[in-house]
Amino acid sequence: MSGVREQLPESRYGRSADQRADRRLKILGAVLGAGFLAMVGWFGYDYIAGQKISAEMIKFDVTSDTEVQAHLEIRKNADATGSCTVRSRSADGAEVGRLDVRVDQRGETRIDQVVKIRTMSRGTTAELVQCTND
Repeated sequence: MSGVREQLPESRYGRSADQRADRRLKILGAVLGAGFLAMVGWFGYDYIAGQKISAEMIKFDVTSDTEVQAHLEIRKNADATGSCTVRSRSADGAEVGRLDVRVDQRGETRIDQVVKIRTMSRGTTAELVQCTND
């Protein structure tokens, strides 16, 4: 007994419509995937290159029930100006103090600064929230 052939011979009739559609979908998926990766790369580069001011919290010290001192290291382009926001939180996580530190020193690329954050109640931590350009 011979088996029944379900597919047509490809050499005689060419590819089926399903195979042509599968190939088109693969090409379309590859093009869209490459476009998406290029877009993510562009946004990442723009974010990193666009940051003219960045900072790091070196240490902090709780000096009293109404004050926390924070030591910041700010790195920036020589002509950049802006501000960095620092906040203090209590033991339960509530924000008890916030301070915007102006960065106006032109000509400098690295600034070490100790700031005092006045708090409404005892702060247990200090954290750098963000830095923004003018």
